[in-house]
Amino acid sequence: MDPAPATDSPTPASADVARLRELLRQHRFNEVLTGANAILAAAPGQRDALLFTAIAQRFLGQIPEALKTITSLEQLHPRFSRLYEERGRCFVALRQAQPAIEAFLQAVHINHALPGSWGMLEGLYRMQGEAANAAMAASQVATLRTLPQEVVAATGLFADGDAEAAEALVRGYLLEHGDHVEAMRLLARIGISHKIYFDAQVLLAALLERAPDYRAARQDYAFVLIELHRYEEALRELDKLMADEPNNRQLKILHAAARVGVGEHERAIALYRELLVGGAEDAEAHLSIGHALKTLGQTQPAIESYRCAAERRPDFGDAYWSLANLKTYRFTSEELARMQAAVTAPTTSLFDRYHLCFAIGKALEDQGSFAESFAYYQQGNELKRPECRYRAELVERNTQQQIRICTAELFASRQGWGNPSPDPIFIIGLPRSGSTLLEQILASHSQVEGTQELPNVQQTVSRLRGFGPETDDPRYPRILASLSAEDFCKLGEEYLAGTRIYRTEKPLFIDKMPNNFRHVGLMHLMLPNARIIDARREPMACCFSNFKQLFANGQEFTYSIDDIARYYRTYLELMRHWDQVLPGRVLRVYHEDVIDNLEGSVRRLLDFCGLEFEAQCVAFHETKRSVRTASSEQVRQGIFRGGLDQWTHFEPWLGPLKDALGDALSRYREDTGHETRA
Repeated sequence: MDPAPATDSPTPASADVARLRELLRQHRFNEVLTGANAILAAAPGQRDALLFTAIAQRFLGQIPEALKTITSLEQLHPRFSRLYEERGRCFVALRQAQPAIEAFLQAVHINHALPGSWGMLEGLYRMQGEAANAAMAASQVATLRTLPQEVVAATGLFADGDAEAAEALVRGYLLEHGDHVEAMRLLARIGISHKIYFDAQVLLAALLERAPDYRAARQDYAFVLIELHRYEEALRELDKLMADEPNNRQLKILHAAARVGVGEHERAIALYRELLVGGAEDAEAHLSIGHALKTLGQTQPAIESYRCAAERRPDFGDAYWSLANLKTYRFTSEELARMQAAVTAPTTSLFDRYHLCFAIGKALEDQGSFAESFAYYQQGNELKRPECRYRAELVERNTQQQIRICTAELFASRQGWGNPSPDPIFIIGLPRSGSTLLEQILASHSQVEGTQELPNVQQTVSRLRGFGPETDDPRYPRILASLSAEDFCKLGEEYLAGTRIYRTEKPLFIDKMPNNFRHVGLMHLMLPNARIIDARREPMACCFSNFKQLFANGQEFTYSIDDIARYYRTYLELMRHWDQVLPGRVLRVYHEDVIDNLEGSVRRLLDFCGLEFEAQCVAFHETKRSVRTASSEQVRQGIFRGGLDQWTHFEPWLGPLKDALGDALSRYREDTGHETRA
């Protein structure tokens, strides 16, 4: 299931576009054409200007010209429902019923909240003598008429990629009129499209209390639970849905994803294989099978699955990126040529395009074509970044709030609070900092369970933050100063209960969520005996490794050189604070030291965790376990020295990164803390 709208966002509305809309309303069609041409001269491909051009051409009787304009619009914005509606109207004007029906059906497939398209379909079906289809279309018209006009309009905006306008409209309706299940679901789906899953989960839970039989909302809810890594809850919701629809393809996809989440990879693979039908639609299933096989360490079968996905859909950027993301795969010249052809094809979607850019960048880097490689990495980041909602100032402001609230006095006055369990080992830091290597070393110990990047700390933060938009004085971390000893003990208990699903009977387990460095204060207060390890890597190597990495979810700071550098500096600032107010609490491990002195670093890690030395921790690459991160294949091959200086191949283009990092280039080694050294 994909509850998000089209990813092809329009150019933001302007006064000129609003004026065109008013001219259309007044039937001043020649003026519309003149105004649209002016807009298109300044902004070629502007979506609404092209649509208004086609509408004006149709009203002026220029049907062939209108259809040509619509074709151009489709090439640029293929997920825009109203272009298909307008195409249908052109075919109606030409008295071509079947092409008109096909166009209107395509429109409502993208955007079901199009009463005009449904009304036209009803009339066309009746004219064709298709009574059942006419009745279906009529029922859709009737359903839309029962909904508030604001909700219908917002649904249409959302379906066509205008999420911000849709959100403003539906929020305004809810504030004025109170709860309405369709409006609540739409607001939740907008949240999902922005990956604000906690808020969406709260909305959908409240909606289902009011309308427990609303199956589409329950399916959205299951999807959100999976994204929040609440897999057992998701499985319970899916069981309810699949009891009535055991063969529903979208429910099966969600079911398989939830099985992956609880670590049942073999079962998930079997479920994905049930979805294969022998056509282009198999691409996503082959991709998911490949991911599961990669996690299990079955590299060659994973490669075969990724290749199958690419064969089913030649422009499938995610399949090529998945091959590149193995880090050990080398593309053939034929595969590189196919990727380069696909990335420039006009029909390739934005999502596929930036996946292809990152994959091509990796292929060219492996060939030693560093200038061309960097150009593709840069293009991939430029294409990806507009999708992100990351704002560096919010993270920096949160850092200052953590420093202001989480003082040495706060921790001293709360000594002994929280749940006393010593079970968790938190590995924090930045992505691509060597944390997977530390995890693999520790997970090779007989007393330690390796899990994955667990979301549970972030879920606790979300609950403490509360529902609603970010404010200048957010509830979290301010609330940490007012919680009681009982509150922190309960938070620790909830964390341990929530992570139990990922564990066996081993006494200790790893939570390797890098971004938890922002929440060391909370982690200490709720689990004072947990171990915390900071995986740190030289800033140029770490930041560039993030710049050339396309993450499946999150890490939205990585798609801009400036954002990456600011985030790294913020990380150093906050970790220095934790060292000052919680001296000795965090073990700092430099990636370069682990590479230079593996056994010494292993012994220091184990000693910090209160564990006896075991030789298999040095031979960590022989340990058989699931690994989900981008470094999965590298940590299965032993110490990898090649990554230390890879960034130097790109040094001619990394001057802006050096400048933005500033004194972090030396300060990253000067910060105090409990460190491991060679």
